[in-house]
Amino acid sequence: TNETNKWNETDMTLAYGWDMGPATFSAGYIYYALNPLSDTQELFVSATLNTLLKPTLAVYRDIDAAPGWYTTLGISHSFPVKDDITLDLGAQVSYLKAESASTYHVSTDPTKAYSNFHDGVLSVGLTVPVNKYITVAPKLSYTFALSNDAQDLMKANSKNGNDDSFVYGGVAVSMAF
Repeated sequence: TNETNKWNETDMTLAYGWDMGPATFSAGYIYYALNPLSDTQELFVSATLNTLLKPTLAVYRDIDAAPGWYTTLGISHSFPVKDDITLDLGAQVSYLKAESASTYHVSTDPTKAYSNFHDGVLSVGLTVPVNKYITVAPKLSYTFALSNDAQDLMKANSKNGNDDSFVYGGVAVSMAF
């Protein structure tokens, strides 16, 4: 078959970050433009310890199309490449808790809202400062299911209905003042 539909996502984020002692905090809002899925919106908070591997805990709350909670715990490390350019490696695990079964449900019981370890992510990217205010960050990631429920949910939401792991990439452009 000739499949011409492509799943696409564009994220727009407004965030505020600050340092407090040995930690960095951020809070913000994300608008997800999802094609062909329904667009949605999230609020988030995160905390990073500025130590070896920079452990980061983030909590996201979908307030629109898919009400629920998505919590991640990750580690990362950046290696200098040239000047201010860095090679960035990361790994994270997540837990997804849907507010209702109509959003995400357990495959064996469509009346039970999904609540389980969801996905793991391994990533590699670059951080390239363009000037004092603008940074470009291309990234390539591999996401995989962390539980049987996650495998079922990820397959059900995959393009062909058979995939529970994905390789994907993107480019983030950020401006900081």
